[in-house]
Amino acid sequence: MTSEGDPRADGEGPGRPRATTRAQITLERLKRLPRVVWVLGLASLLNDVSSEAIFPLLPLFLVSLGAPMSYLGLIEGSADALASFIKMAAGRLSDRGPRRVLVATGYAMPALARGCIALAVVPWQVLGARLFDRTGKGIRSGPRDALIADAVAPSQRGRAFGLNRSMDHLGAALGPLIASGLLAVGVSLRSTFAVAALIGAAAPLMLFYRLRENGQITDRSGPVDAPPAQGALRRGFSAYMVACVLFALGNSSDAFLLMRARQVGWSATALPLLWTFHHLVKSGAALPGGALSDRHSRALVVGAGWIAYALTYVGFGLATAKWQILGLFLAYALYHGLAEGAERAIVADLAERGARGRAFGLYHGLSGVAALPAGFGTGWIWDRWGASWALSINAAFAAAAAIWLFALSFAGPLRRQV
Repeated sequence: MTSEGDPRADGEGPGRPRATTRAQITLERLKRLPRVVWVLGLASLLNDVSSEAIFPLLPLFLVSLGAPMSYLGLIEGSADALASFIKMAAGRLSDRGPRRVLVATGYAMPALARGCIALAVVPWQVLGARLFDRTGKGIRSGPRDALIADAVAPSQRGRAFGLNRSMDHLGAALGPLIASGLLAVGVSLRSTFAVAALIGAAAPLMLFYRLRENGQITDRSGPVDAPPAQGALRRGFSAYMVACVLFALGNSSDAFLLMRARQVGWSATALPLLWTFHHLVKSGAALPGGALSDRHSRALVVGAGWIAYALTYVGFGLATAKWQILGLFLAYALYHGLAEGAERAIVADLAERGARGRAFGLYHGLSGVAALPAGFGTGWIWDRWGASWALSINAAFAAAAAIWLFALSFAGPLRRQV
């Protein structure tokens, strides 16, 4: 029997060709990830192609329906608030029932909602569709991450979550390109939304037919014979949630960064290309960052990602040239690569199997609730004192969260966390 650290586990040893590069080793490890991880990653990709094909065009569509721009803030704020509370309830529910059904349903609802947006004739119909869309996100987020955590060994968690985030960001990069291509050949906004809805519908169809929950459980931490709902949250979970919420209070929307790029000189027509570039870089960074957390302390990896976030936000506030914005978006990928997959892996490390739905529900829900004052506060400070002050305060929250996480890693309950 071989372990992750045994060279034979990576295709080396007597009678086997030696892996000559780390890229080959990583590829072999990816091939060994269970099917459920790949299926959920593909679902994330399809859903984000659908979502990001619509999202950049939504303000234009609302204006065409006669809505003021303030209505966009009402729609997005209400939708995110609803999703945050649903995430906590759905995560707990998934510890008591089949997660597969919740995940597939959570992907089906947004596809239906986007089809309704294509048919909307008044602004309140768009509001209702977005609320339905975000309800689906709230239902699927915790159960999906719990399924990924259950399907892999602890030494593979960072890689598994990194793969999921990588495919998610790749879909987010492809979505705007597909929408731009359709509009360029004369397809209407409504028809573009309908195409996006059809792409999104492929995700739940695939999950209903290809995702099998039984037999996919690799990590059975906690008493094997205990009912699933009796799993426990381990020591350090609450302290880690404090760090995540503190970071979320400074994690404002990327829309502020695009607004900053516009101020510095990026044209309105170039912003979608910058947005696509941003997601492509995030997609490339997510997998190696997650894999790094399988080899080193996850808390230190996440803390390093949060420090990268703080530094780049200070840079965005001080930038004065277009090339600086481009370089900062490249550096910003360090945060996404180092932190996104590893953050979720720590949640799985700190919860037994029967409590992982609840744990991920709390992680997604509390972070989502904290993001609401983060967005409002950033906008309020921006209006009164300017972008530099707003983005620097975001950076201060991120740095404080990183310091708290480093303290937990060196002298607190996460010091033994792999």
